[in-house]
Amino acid sequence: VQLVESGGGSVQAGGSLRLSCVASGLTFSSYSMGWFRQAPGKEREFVAAIGWMGGSTVYGDFVKGRFTISRDNAKNTVYLRLNSLKPEDTAVYYCAARYGRPLNYEYDYWGQGTQVTVSS
Repeated sequence: VQLVESGGGSVQAGGSLRLSCVASGLTFSSYSMGWFRQAPGKEREFVAAIGWMGGSTVYGDFVKGRFTISRDNAKNTVYLRLNSLKPEDTAVYYCAARYGRPLNYEYDYWGQGTQVTVSS
């Protein structure tokens, strides 16, 4: 199984990014997908998750409507749209796959991460 993230970069506060994660080696439509992030010196934090058909989504409390998770099962891809970015959103963002419900824990596979840097 391989999860490959892309779309990270450097933006100014208030800007937007769209992260992508392409999955291979698994039946994508059978897995819930999640996004996590980890900032330097901090623990990994749950960002968002989406069920296998895309009808169920869950977000971390800090998101407050700024981020949107979506998926395209025909492309084996999950997305995370980041809007109204703040400097505190600076982190490595990781994609993960979970066989089962879209929860904020117990993921089976992880990507290598993509860096998001937000400057003030």
